[in-house]
Amino acid sequence: MTTNSKPTTGRVVVISGPSGVGKSTICHRLCDLLPAEFSVSVTTRKPRPGEKNSRDYHYVAPDEFARMDKAGELLETAQVYGHQYGTPLKAVQQAVREGRSIILEIDIQGCIQVRRKMPDAVAIFLLPPTPEAQKQRIVGRNTDPAEAIRERLAKADGEIRFANESGCYDHFVVNDDLENTVQSVRDLILSRPTRSQPAIA
Repeated sequence: MTTNSKPTTGRVVVISGPSGVGKSTICHRLCDLLPAEFSVSVTTRKPRPGEKNSRDYHYVAPDEFARMDKAGELLETAQVYGHQYGTPLKAVQQAVREGRSIILEIDIQGCIQVRRKMPDAVAIFLLPPTPEAQKQRIVGRNTDPAEAIRERLAKADGEIRFANESGCYDHFVVNDDLENTVQSVRDLILSRPTRSQPAIA
């Protein structure tokens, strides 16, 4: 990309899916393949083993999250498994203005809010190949207590139905092979014509 031409407007890409479907891995692989960056969400939950502040999430106290939300600093917010999550608005605005796409790994609640404010966002929902494969991925992470694992598995079917009924998603992709899925999602993002994304004031 030349520096003396007007930069192409970046696009907002939403990636959602039930727990254990491989969202984080796919999002980071897409950032390696595309001129795109990963949106680091704000959350009130504690870091999992191996996670780092400002790389995986911005970890904040509940009162700080509430302040950010009240001040309009978050593009979308959602409560998931008892914890608050949100997308910093400033980072999204800056990426789009500078012609870079930005990938948001958020749930259906968040996607609905983003599409309401940015209708031209590309929204993709990832599906597990089978319920058993999803269970193996969640259990294999070995980062959640048994009760939390049961809750995630029970919620998955409802999430998939809700995603279908919401009308929020442009594409549904089954993650049965990581490399093929990454390429499929990449192609879907690139095949959609770039249109101007409204800058949220």
